[in-house]
Amino acid sequence: MLSLSAPGAIDSVSEEAEYAMECTGCMPKKAWELPFLAEAEEVAVLRRMLRLHLELWGLQEVSEAAQLCVSELVANVIKHVGPATPTTLAVFMNGSHLRIEVHDPDPRALPVLADVDSNAETGRGVALIDAITDRWGVDLTAGRKATWCELRTSLAADDGHTTGPRMARAAHVLGLYTEVPKLPQGSRLSRLGTVVAEETAINVIADLLHWLGAHGRDPDEVLERAQAHFQAEAEPADF
Repeated sequence: MLSLSAPGAIDSVSEEAEYAMECTGCMPKKAWELPFLAEAEEVAVLRRMLRLHLELWGLQEVSEAAQLCVSELVANVIKHVGPATPTTLAVFMNGSHLRIEVHDPDPRALPVLADVDSNAETGRGVALIDAITDRWGVDLTAGRKATWCELRTSLAADDGHTTGPRMARAAHVLGLYTEVPKLPQGSRLSRLGTVVAEETAINVIADLLHWLGAHGRDPDEVLERAQAHFQAEAEPADF
C-alpha cells in the first residue's frame, strides 16, 4: 500500500522543491510517477501528493479539478479491474496542458462514456471527467492500459512562461536597449541572460523616470501607481 512515508513518494517532492529553489526564474515541471495499489483509502494520499506537486509547479488553478480526476480514475480501476490492483499514477505536462494518467494491467476493462441520470449514484465518473477536462482517452499496450485526461492551464508553454501584449511590449522595449535584436518572449532565458535583461530593465525604468521628471511629473508617485497596477494583476483575486 502507498503511504506518505513510502520510499520515493516524499523524495520526489523534496527533490523538486530543491530543484525549484536552485532554478531561479524558472518553474521546472519534471514528470513523475507513483505506483500504488488501487484501494479506496489510497485516494486521499494520491490527491495530497498531486496537490503538493501542483503547488510546486504553480498550477493551483487546476488543482481541484486534477484531484477530482485522480479520484475518478482510481475509482474506475477499483470498480472495473478490482481492488488491490497494481496501478501507477503518472503526471506530466503536455505542452500547456496538465496530463494525468492512471495505468493498470487490464486492457479489456475500458471506460465508457454513457448517458447517466443526474440522480444516479454510480456510473458518473467518466461523464464527470468528460465534463471538466479538455480531453481524455485510453492508450492500450500489450497487457496494459493508460486512462488519461488533460486539463488546460494558463501557461503558454510547459516551462512556466506566459505571453501576452504586456510581455510582447516589454520584450520589444528591452530589445531596443540591448545588442540582441529581439529577446525571447515566451521561452526561458539563461541565468546570464536573465541578469542582463534585469539590468536592461533597470536602465529602461531610470530613463522613463528622467523623462517624467523632465515633463513635470512626480517619479515616486508614478512608481507607486505602477507597483499597484503590477500587484493587482499579478495576485489572483480573492473571492
